[in-house]
Amino acid sequence: MFANLADIKESYPEKNILFTEGCVEKFDAEKYQHWPNAERYGRSMINDFNQGTVGWTDWNILLDQTGGPNHVGNFCFAPVHADVAKGELLYTPSYYYIGHFSKFIRPNAKRVSSTSSRSSLSCTSFINEDGSMVTVVMNQTDQEIPYKVYVGSQAIEAKILSHAIQTLVAK
Repeated sequence: MFANLADIKESYPEKNILFTEGCVEKFDAEKYQHWPNAERYGRSMINDFNQGTVGWTDWNILLDQTGGPNHVGNFCFAPVHADVAKGELLYTPSYYYIGHFSKFIRPNAKRVSSTSSRSSLSCTSFINEDGSMVTVVMNQTDQEIPYKVYVGSQAIEAKILSHAIQTLVAK
């Protein structure tokens, strides 16, 4: 599925690809803190960026406590839900997964090649205008995984917990 983006980018290299309208369907208030929803976002963002997408946005950043409003009744999850009756905001795990990208990858950053030698880890990397390199790593397995990050001939050892996402920033 994600390889289709690379094909489009190769066919139209002068065009920017922007992902829009991501969401998780079938809203259920019992699943506000359902971490697999966040992993779905992380998987999509990492793979979309690695295949040439230049930006990524949710369909609805904020919805109410019913997953709406929506004129056709397909209520969804959002990174943030407002309980309008209580006057409270509910931040879902997806909100925090998106933050791994939006807080550290700055405007005008350039994506650079990064690969994982472990099939159980996903990653993407960017160079910000200030020269800092940002690498987002995600582990969708049930195991903690030790790994090394190489930049040129230098390496650091790290580990990532099961079902986790982390951001590494190098100056």
